[in-house]
Amino acid sequence: MDTSIIGVALPEMQKDLGFSQGELQWVFNAYVIVFGGLLLLGGRLSDLFGARKIFATGWVVMIVGSVLAAAAQSASVEIAGRAVQGVGGALIAPSAMTLLMMLFGHNPKELGKAMALYGAAAPAGGTAGVFLGGVFTEWVSWPWCFIIYVPIGVITLALTKMLPAVQSRRGSVDVLGAIAVTAGLALAVFAVVRAPEAGWGSTATVLELIGAAVLLVLFFVIQKAIREPLMPLSVWRIPRLGSGNLAMTLLGAAWIPMWYFLNLYLQQVLGYGAFASGAALLPMTILLMIFMTAITARLMGRFGAKPLIVAGLLALALGLVWLSAVEPTGTFLVDVLPASLVAALGMALAYIPAMIASMSGAPQEQAGLASGIVNTTYNVGSALGLAALTALATTQGAGELGDLPALTDGFSSAFIAAAVIAAVGAVVTLLAMKSDKAVAAAAAAAAPAADAPAPRGQTAGV
Repeated sequence: MDTSIIGVALPEMQKDLGFSQGELQWVFNAYVIVFGGLLLLGGRLSDLFGARKIFATGWVVMIVGSVLAAAAQSASVEIAGRAVQGVGGALIAPSAMTLLMMLFGHNPKELGKAMALYGAAAPAGGTAGVFLGGVFTEWVSWPWCFIIYVPIGVITLALTKMLPAVQSRRGSVDVLGAIAVTAGLALAVFAVVRAPEAGWGSTATVLELIGAAVLLVLFFVIQKAIREPLMPLSVWRIPRLGSGNLAMTLLGAAWIPMWYFLNLYLQQVLGYGAFASGAALLPMTILLMIFMTAITARLMGRFGAKPLIVAGLLALALGLVWLSAVEPTGTFLVDVLPASLVAALGMALAYIPAMIASMSGAPQEQAGLASGIVNTTYNVGSALGLAALTALATTQGAGELGDLPALTDGFSSAFIAAAVIAAVGAVVTLLAMKSDKAVAAAAAAAAPAADAPAPRGQTAGV
């Protein structure tokens, strides 16, 4: 909801706060970069201090950021408010997943149902966000897209006491690692966003990309050097954590740009108002919600995660190719509805299986970390994908407000590029991800060894 509710409000925010066409994406990316960059820290805090406590703290921060974003009178304050919201989200998301795993992790069947509902919460929130964003922007004002989080946050905090409490445990927090990874991701996205204007080969762009790479390398050096890292590198031994997170990265890099540019096409080319644009996206989000709750979990039980991820990414690619045929004089029923439904079907097939594949092998003490990693990769993919495709769309004409053919050409180029990303994700998943049967067989083969006495000089389980 926190991303979808702003989609239909973006043109009004652009007018009131003075965003340029290229800068407008920072209303989205300011949230996503901070959210994605701090998710590992949120997962670590959840494991150390208890998921319920961090979940509640995250909602307090989310309320503060929402008030700041609603009261903004300039683009910079709006971006700051969205960044604070991202901090709150980074505390909420991994602690919520940890609580879910604590409640249902002992029963695979119940966990599957719970994960289906958890996954469906995303499109349900998306549906609510699209609808409320249109209502507020059309008939009240866009700041209400943020004010709505105050009552939601207060109600959630009141209900938090119903969740299970977890004892805190001793440990340190890797603040330097959190700063390095967040700054590195933010600098990388900033460089990609500015590149069309500054030039891809300009000194500024090259130095920014080098700086981002140095910060991310420094993050991994820190993780290897300190005693209690934010992300122990051994976590990548969890089966399918790497391939599942790669699938989530590419899924976010294809899906979020599609949603972003489809909003702009509806309003800036077809001339839809905020409410009409939100209503036009409802069939897509309703399909997501229904499919995730009623069908995806059953298909998971029958076919496993890998086939669904591959099929979903291919369907998403097909929908995006279809969307790339949009016309300046297009219509919703012909140019948008069928293609968006195919893309939504792909998202519904791939999202939950990719998340479950990434987390299913994590022990309970690392559930928050695994959740933080999978949420991080999805949101980092979203931010980098949106930045890169915005740069591409701008060079192809999407920066020419009022020039409908140029705008349409730019948006079409972004849809094609997103389709390529989704197709690459399908191929990589097909080649790199182990099937459910292979993972189960490996676990069964390792079980006797785990029960055997450790050789002299070694520790069992290490």
